[in-house]
Amino acid sequence: SVFTLAFFSPSSAVGGEQISSIGRGLCVLLGISLEDTQRELEHMVRKILNLRVFEDESGKHWSKSVMDKQYEVLCVSQFTLQCILKGNKPDYHMAMPTEQAESFYNNFLEQLRKAYKPELIKDGKFGAYMQVHIQNDGPVTIELESPAATIDPKQLTKLEKQQQRKEKIRTKVPSESSRERNAPRNKDDPSASSGAEGDVSSEREP
Repeated sequence: SVFTLAFFSPSSAVGGEQISSIGRGLCVLLGISLEDTQRELEHMVRKILNLRVFEDESGKHWSKSVMDKQYEVLCVSQFTLQCILKGNKPDYHMAMPTEQAESFYNNFLEQLRKAYKPELIKDGKFGAYMQVHIQNDGPVTIELESPAATIDPKQLTKLEKQQQRKEKIRTKVPSESSRERNAPRNKDDPSASSGAEGDVSSEREP
């Protein structure tokens, strides 16, 4: 699943140098998992842009989305959101590997820009050690999770193929020695006893 945390009025810096900032809007911390596909990406883009977390003109809360208000969005890749604790030690094996995740993240940004206004979508620096400063208005923090990937037919097909590969490994073609052991024995063959193989190996010894 993709986990996203939404905050407000943030900036990000690398090595003390500010590389991105927005005014009022959303800060999206994006954690990409091994199971994420284009389907999860599209779902998250829709949710982020249409999430009603802002007030309307009359001051009514939870009425307007970031698109309704024409606010900005700052995105930061955050693999630590895929953390699984093993005792007290964080484990990140469910996070998508860096090369795949970078491509996924860039695609995510591209989809956001296509669905909204490109100039209102900002991002940090992928894979960099960043200092993210967030002025959390409210404060409001919302966690979004994409639908389970297991209900995606494409994902099911992938899992079925993996299962088939496992079954093929379990049912390997028997080796020559095993075929010889399983071959019917000739009654006239003096070596056709249960201890024949042991006798053959002993005969090779000096």
